Amino acid sequence: MPGGALLGAGADPVREVMAEHRELCERAVDPLEIAAGLEEAGLGPDTAARCRHADLFSLAEELYARVPRRPSALRPSALRPPALRPPVPRPPVPGPGGAAARAALTAAALAAAPCAGVAALGARWPVLLCAAVPLVLLPALTAPPPAEPGPPCAGPVRPPDALGPVPAPAPRPPAGFRPRPAALGHGLGLAALLLLPPAVPGGDRPLTVALVLAAAVSAGSAERTARWYRRVGRGHLGAADTLAGFRARMRPVLPVALALHLAVLGVLSFAALAVLAVVAPRPGPVHGGGLLHLAAERAGPAQWAAQGVLGLLLVLPVLLARCGRTAAAAAGASAGAAAVFGPLALGRGAPEAWLVGGGTVAVALLAYAGSVLGRAGSHR
Repeated sequence: MPGGALLGAGADPVREVMAEHRELCERAVDPLEIAAGLEEAGLGPDTAARCRHADLFSLAEELYARVPRRPSALRPSALRPPALRPPVPRPPVPGPGGAAARAALTAAALAAAPCAGVAALGARWPVLLCAAVPLVLLPALTAPPPAEPGPPCAGPVRPPDALGPVPAPAPRPPAGFRPRPAALGHGLGLAALLLLPPAVPGGDRPLTVALVLAAAVSAGSAERTARWYRRVGRGHLGAADTLAGFRARMRPVLPVALALHLAVLGVLSFAALAVLAVVAPRPGPVHGGGLLHLAAERAGPAQWAAQGVLGLLLVLPVLLARCGRTAAAAAGASAGAAAVFGPLALGRGAPEAWLVGGGTVAVALLAYAGSVLGRAGSHR
């Protein structure tokens, strides 16, 4: 709700904001989480000024100080007196590096295997439909598990009677469960981006297949990059003092993440071109220069630019999905696939389809990601 519509002519405007967002304030673990929630609700600097505060974070600090923490937000085990708590053995939890590596390898395998099958069997629609199945499931299978609940916050909570019953914890979904209604659209867009260009006849088909296979393997890099970006954002969310400070910390992170992914894609593409120069050399006399020279001259500037566009169309929806913008991720992936399919249907080659059709969608996705991924609400 906009700040102007929320605040009336009451004597204490802070109390009105506190009443409207009481549940957020009761469950927050720090003032920055309240500030992020207020920003997501549409409140801005004008609301902070009407509440006689310099910025939204200062208003969030007052709300955090005035609203007590909700007792139900504490775990039942935290309400039990220390003497009556039975020791509960905790299994060792694997580090985030192992889970991220497994997710990256899973993404690379699920994307590269169908592309290799389509390249080997040719443009047959039943083959395309069967190969699209793992790509459609890829966003859901590589989704990060839900974040663990934060530590309980101190508050004016009266502990229960030591002899009274301790309420049982509420049933929770199984680990890793997270419904993603937009994963289907995301997967369909990814399948169309990777499977259709190798299946369309015409042009330098071995070159197209090699570059698409390299992009498919880079899906693992996109998954790892998105998880790294999410982890950095959560770290800055806990270290920043204000929303402006958080945005300043996050401003260079997105360009670095995209540059890392494109660098990995460039290395994989060059390796694919080197393999192509050995497996399917160009007819005609060889002028020497070695394998690296043959791989470098196999693709021109148009192919490399199209490969960069394809890399952005792969990594930006993954970044949006991993930061909670699943609907935008599905819309971006589907729009990129539709924009690439249009020139392909008109007889254009794969590089032209990626440059002309996908380039527009990639620029729009980049602008949208730059505006929303730097907000605190994307990393809560």
